[in-house]
This record gives sequence, structure tokens and C-alpha cells, in this order.
Amino acid sequence: MENVTSLINEKKNIAPPFRGNGRKVILTDKQIISDLLPQKFGTRGIVWTGILVMFCLVGMFAYYRQLRYGLVVTSMRDYASWGIYISNFVFFVAISLVGSLITAVLRLSGVHWSTPLTRISEIIAVSAITFAAIIIIVDMGRPDRFYNLFLYGRLQSPIIWDVTVITTYFFISLLLLYIPLLPDMKILLAGKEKKGIYKLYGFLGSFWKGTHLQFRISKKAINILCIAIIPVAFSIHTVTSWLFATTYRPGWDSTNFGAYFISGAFLVGSGAVSVAMYMFRRFYKLENYITNEHFDKMGKIVVMLGMLYLYFNVNEYLIPYFKMKKPEEAFLNGLFIGEFAPVFWSAIIGGMIIPIIILLFRKGRKPLPMFICGVMIVVGAWLKRYLIVTPTLLHPFLPMHNVPASYRHYFPSWEEWSIAFGSLAGALLVITIFVRFFPIIPIQETLIEQHEKEHQ
Repeated sequence: MENVTSLINEKKNIAPPFRGNGRKVILTDKQIISDLLPQKFGTRGIVWTGILVMFCLVGMFAYYRQLRYGLVVTSMRDYASWGIYISNFVFFVAISLVGSLITAVLRLSGVHWSTPLTRISEIIAVSAITFAAIIIIVDMGRPDRFYNLFLYGRLQSPIIWDVTVITTYFFISLLLLYIPLLPDMKILLAGKEKKGIYKLYGFLGSFWKGTHLQFRISKKAINILCIAIIPVAFSIHTVTSWLFATTYRPGWDSTNFGAYFISGAFLVGSGAVSVAMYMFRRFYKLENYITNEHFDKMGKIVVMLGMLYLYFNVNEYLIPYFKMKKPEEAFLNGLFIGEFAPVFWSAIIGGMIIPIIILLFRKGRKPLPMFICGVMIVVGAWLKRYLIVTPTLLHPFLPMHNVPASYRHYFPSWEEWSIAFGSLAGALLVITIFVRFFPIIPIQETLIEQHEKEHQ
């Protein structure tokens, strides 16, 4: 391990301090590398992977039925023409924003405590944006005509804007995941025979020699990508909101939607990272790297973002409810006291208010309460995306006349549920496979930062 990198060779024998659960732990470089290397799955890991694969297979079978028989197997009809597919799309797009929050915003702000969280956030972003694109294709009745979007797309359409920014965001996120991974490739290959997965390591990092020049170039490239991804990330959520806001419907006819979507995306992304932090810390024994201090600081960020999103929710619903225009009356009553009230109040109270109250207190920002709050935020965020799509479609400005009773209500069919859960399982499967073969915490960055702190 002596030649891990030329940047730390001269400080190789210094044992950097780590602060775990309130105590100081001294770890050597060898121990750090051993702790952060990918680990083989145990029984729980194999069972978890098997469950995810099962959900994916059921989803694929449901999609096969949809392709064979058409969208008639779904519960979507003339009015509720989007359903949970688009809810899932908006959810995936929202959760992908965590990559720009943790990797770009905090890195450019000079926040070094976020280093153990950068790769976690980037793999969440890449997997989420991948399945956001996939679920859009699933929503199409004729996916074989998808190429027409590129051949005959018009720049006047927000859909083309969305395709453009999603594609751009995907490649920038992929580069932000890949470039910081290059130094770790050499560590993964150290002392190992080049067979099986190690051939993949060699292929991905074959050109990385660990020279000072390469480190300078990679650092500059990462900074450029961090700067570039922020406007792209804001664009992807703004353009997604425009897909709704440019459609003249109750609940969507709002100039607040851009900021409303961005604030909500920041919140759900932070909640997802909180959940991932807890799971990786517990099952990979990373208490010395993802510490209580990380949970405390992430908790403060979640509180700030939760309050911001709650503010935009007040703007989104209070003013229309106060004016109570006739076309929006049925829509708002359906949310507050009607058919969708249980889901609405679960999303508002369970997904925002309760987590904010818990995380205001220091004890609430411990790992387990943070995990629980993160789960509540993520579940509440999915429910919120469902509420953004479905109630509006069932309350058009022109009242429904002479239509079947089933057109007035929407509840997903088993095929829709299977595909929706299959896509969620697919995103988790990508993350699971990644952490099996790659370090979930940047080894090289951890070594360098700790040596620099000790040297200072």
C-alpha cells in the first residue's frame, strides 16, 4: 500500500484522528483502506438483493402485459391520463437533486465534512435520474415511436426542454461520480490479481497513474462540473414544473411551481441521503467515518429545507383557497377535506411538520431519529408527487359530463403498482450493486483530508 498515491507518501506513517460516537479513534492508513474497501455480501445482503430482483422481475412482467395489451391494463383513462408513472417520474427527478446539493453546493462552499457523503449522493442522483428517464418511456403507449421525439421535436415544447436537461444532468452526474472514483481504482487494484471484477477496475482506471498533474486536472474538472451542474439541476426541476404549469388546469396554473419543485427536491434528496447514511453506517460498520456530527449537520440542513418547502406549500394552497375561484374549489376541497385529504395531510404533517419538529432538537438529530425522519420525508415526498398529478387531472376546468363513473376516480391497477415499485426497486438495486464493487466513501479523499488536518 506504500504507493497508494504520490500526494500522501511523505505522510504515510501518520495516524489520522477520527471522531466516532463522541470518542477519539486513531486509525492507520491501512485500517482506513481496509474499512472502506467494498465488502462481500452476507446473508442479509443476498436476501436484500434477491428481494429487489424479485420486484424488478414482477415489474418487467407487468410492463410486458402493458406492451402486449396496451395501456388499457392500467387505470388511466381520458382524464387521469398520467397516474403514478408521472408521479414516479417527478419523484425520481426530485430525489436526483441531492447530487448537486451535496457534491456541488457544499464542495464549492468549502464544506469538508460532506466528503463521506459525496459518493452516496452521486450514486443516488445517477440511479434516480436513470429511472426517471425509463419511467417516461414506460408511460408512453407506443415506446417504439420514442425516436420521433428527437426527429420531430419542437423547441417550443417544454417536453423537449425536459429531455435536454435530463440528458445533460445525467452525464454531468455520471462524470461527478466517475472522476473522484479514479484514485480509488488504484487502491482497489493494489495487491489483487486482475481477474473478474478487477479487470473492470483496470479498464475504468487504466489511465490513472496518480501523478500530481492528474490530481490537478481532476480537481479542476470536478470544480467545473460542480459549477455546471447547479444551473442544470435548477433547470431540470424548473422545466419539469413548467410541464405542469403550462397546462391550464386547477392546481397547476401557478407561477410558484418552479421554486416549489426545487425546494421540495432539495428536501427529499436530503431525506434520502439521511436514510442512506444510516443504512451504510450500520451495515458497513462506518461509525468512524459517518459520525454523529454528520447526522447533526445534515439534520440542520433538513430542517432549513423543510421550513423552506413548507413556506412554498403555504403559498401554493393558502392564496388560492382564500380567493376560492370556482374552478379550483372542488380541487382544493378534495385535497383538504375530501377524497385526497388523508394522503394530503399525511404528506404535509408526516412528511414535513413532524420531521421538522423532531430535528429542531439535538437529540432528534441522532442517527436513528434522523433515519426515521428521512423515511418519513421520502414517503411524504412520494405522496406529494402523487397529489401534484392525480387530483388536478380529475378536476378539469370543464366539468365532466356523460362519462363512465370510473373516469371520475383513479386508483392504479396492479400493473401500475408493479411497474412503480419495480422502478423504485431498480434504483435501489443499482445502488446496491455499486456499493458491492466500489467504495461508498471516497478512500483517497478521506486519506488526503485527514493527513492535511494532522499536518496543520
